[in-house]
Amino acid sequence: MKKRRNRLKSKRLKIWKTRLRWYGLPTLGLTIAVVATMRFSLLEPDPPANPENVCEIFREHPVWYDYASESQDRWGTPIATQLAFVYYESSFRSHARPPRTRLLGFIPWTRPTSAYGYAQALDPAWAEYLEANGDGLSVVRTNMKHALDFVGWYNHLTNREVGVPLTSPEKLYLAYHEGRTGYQQQNYLNKPAVMSLAKRVETRAFRYHRQLQTCEEEFQCWRFYQFWPFCGDW
Repeated sequence: MKKRRNRLKSKRLKIWKTRLRWYGLPTLGLTIAVVATMRFSLLEPDPPANPENVCEIFREHPVWYDYASESQDRWGTPIATQLAFVYYESSFRSHARPPRTRLLGFIPWTRPTSAYGYAQALDPAWAEYLEANGDGLSVVRTNMKHALDFVGWYNHLTNREVGVPLTSPEKLYLAYHEGRTGYQQQNYLNKPAVMSLAKRVETRAFRYHRQLQTCEEEFQCWRFYQFWPFCGDW
């Protein structure tokens, strides 16, 4: 009787080991993926209350200044230009996507492009960015740090390959919107709406730049004993 109970116990143990092997690891992987998604994607902050003033944007989200500054140091695109791109690409909405088209005028259908996130990066461009800068679960388009770094990286390539100055937000945006090949072929000349948008991007970038000059010291920590939010004049 005892041997029979031991065999039954051993058999049940083998069954549970088999179930754990087949179901446990995939469940664990799914749990990790969900947690990573929530950490790096779903918990992004709301759009700033006053997107018209870059000082107020950074006061509400001071870490965004750090991200933009890091991208500027790495790739060269001015902070104000980066923020102007995000303003017009996504209105600072982390999960922004193009609206779906309508089948028969009322059935939600496919989206016109794969643009996604703060910078509205397309799938092919984002894949190229990941390949060039390192892939990973934590690098996502819905994270402002990665979105601003993407904008800086893309503009860096536009400057290097096409010769567009990093001080020209209008031309940088035309290349960003149309792609570098489309920019070189001047496809935008047949798109007055795109040209008008690029002008607005430049106007906002210059406005953000002027605003930033009046408040940037608030977000800069120069000395070892300074740390946010105590970084103003000392």
